[in-house]
Amino acid sequence: MKVVILAGGFGTRLSEETHSIPKPMVKIGDKPIIWHIMKHYSSFGFNEFVILGGYKCYVIKEYFANYFLHQSDVEFDIENNSMKILDSNSENWKVTILDTGLHTMTGGRIKRAAKYLNEPFFLTYGDGVSDVNIKNLYDFHNSHNQKVTMTCVQPDGRFGAVDINSETSVINTFMEKPKGDGAWINGGFFVCDPEVIDYLEDDTTIFERKPLENLANDNALAAFKHKGFWKPMDTLRDKNQLEDKWKQNLAPWKTW
Repeated sequence: MKVVILAGGFGTRLSEETHSIPKPMVKIGDKPIIWHIMKHYSSFGFNEFVILGGYKCYVIKEYFANYFLHQSDVEFDIENNSMKILDSNSENWKVTILDTGLHTMTGGRIKRAAKYLNEPFFLTYGDGVSDVNIKNLYDFHNSHNQKVTMTCVQPDGRFGAVDINSETSVINTFMEKPKGDGAWINGGFFVCDPEVIDYLEDDTTIFERKPLENLANDNALAAFKHKGFWKPMDTLRDKNQLEDKWKQNLAPWKTW
């Protein structure tokens, strides 16, 4: 079963990191965040990936084209113009990288990959990590009749909160970044039947708008509620928080 990763956006809110590389190639630790996402899926036995590139897509291509160089120790024999891999840390992955256009929207990127998606597939974004159980997500999708299952999450609040006594106005306690207002939002880990392509029109289609709205109207969109860890990398602050968790060996998304 293929894992489709949306990896073509400009990443403008993370411009400190993305002026020369696409957002999915921003590193957490010494590995690009897209590598972390792929390792997570791979830990559940899903090793075939379709990466939908756009902005600076060649950087993603170069990374996987030279994966051995990035991951292994090598010996160069300059006189004989040869190279020897000394210590390989390869992955059991098959990776297809498609340049789906610089300005194509998310739905348009998926539609451009239609010929590769003739069976159910996973879909996610190349800039967010989670400890969502992929097997449970897959089983949940198979137990329903909907065309798409969307993982839903409740993000942490951006700021801490206080509990105030309504009668005395005395602060009872501080709460560290409680969950938001109780609403569930798109967490970005999908399972899609190939019929989802029928809901996509052209390069201007934004998957998260009309296609998902129409799927909901057709009672064809299911919600898989995930109450565990979920974190998108939207800003430099988010990137630094993920980096800190990784360095402290406290990364919940490390399921491998």
